Amino acid sequence: MSSTAGRHVPGLDAVMSERRQLINVAYRLLGSLAEAEDAVQETYARWYAMSPQQQEAIASPGAWLTTVAGRICLDLLGSARARRESYVGQWVPEPVPDRAEWPTGRPGGADGGGDPADRVTLDESVDMAFLVVLEAMTPAERVAFILHDVFRYPFAEVAAVVGRTPAACRQLATSARRRLRATRPDAAATGARPAAAVVREFKQAWEAKDIAALVGLLDPDATMIADGGGLVGAVLRPVVGAEAIARYLTATGGRSTPRLTLLERSVNGRPGLVARFAGTTVTVAAFGLTGDRITHIWAVRNPDKLRPWNDAPPTATSPSTGDFLGMSE
Repeated sequence: MSSTAGRHVPGLDAVMSERRQLINVAYRLLGSLAEAEDAVQETYARWYAMSPQQQEAIASPGAWLTTVAGRICLDLLGSARARRESYVGQWVPEPVPDRAEWPTGRPGGADGGGDPADRVTLDESVDMAFLVVLEAMTPAERVAFILHDVFRYPFAEVAAVVGRTPAACRQLATSARRRLRATRPDAAATGARPAAAVVREFKQAWEAKDIAALVGLLDPDATMIADGGGLVGAVLRPVVGAEAIARYLTATGGRSTPRLTLLERSVNGRPGLVARFAGTTVTVAAFGLTGDRITHIWAVRNPDKLRPWNDAPPTATSPSTGDFLGMSE
């Protein structure tokens, strides 16, 4: 900490201006917007628990807030593994909509309501495939990689969060990059159709219950995962293989209801699909592609994770089975 001579306690605006950065850091670290908001709230609670003299002694409030938020997230990541062992079915990171698609009253909504600082900046570091790979990293690897490689914090500052030396943090980031290279698919092949076009064809084939068309859009070894969290119906284990996925989808499609609509939407900055029942979002599906073949489908049905997509939580009238990716085993 530097000398505080002539300095003033940081004003509310200066401290709160860091909120958007903190939300973005925490979401990438935790894979959950709800948990990110809680972590940032706790960070500010710790800031305002200090006396004015203690606040004044901090040379860089932004750096202090990031360090504290990072440590809170690191602790949460350590406990998350234990929580997910008891999670019902598959766990998928919480999807976020494009800024223009937040429901009314949420950030970016039509009425301009909500705090714009809550918006997550959508780039390749929140792509669902990227977030899923992050889940395979150790908490320390994830924090070191996100803070350094994504947000460009120097290793000296990362070390203050992780509680290790800068050299050790450098090794953590290197290990994380190695995991990323080993699990992420290569870039899309030259001449491949745009992802939005592939997702649109997938939607049309599913609505038409066209098994052959679905198989043609899916990689032979494609995987589909649905996350219901035990709160709504969802397949509990991954469905593997193009034909198995196609037959599963056409089976659920055959039970669809006129009150269910399937919409093309941006999911974590990439083309995806959203299923709405009676005006409420009940499923959000993200897609991973290699070239112009779908390799992964991640469908989130857990209503707790669909809060950003709805003005209010899904109601009990939402279908639990038979809708888009909603058939339980």
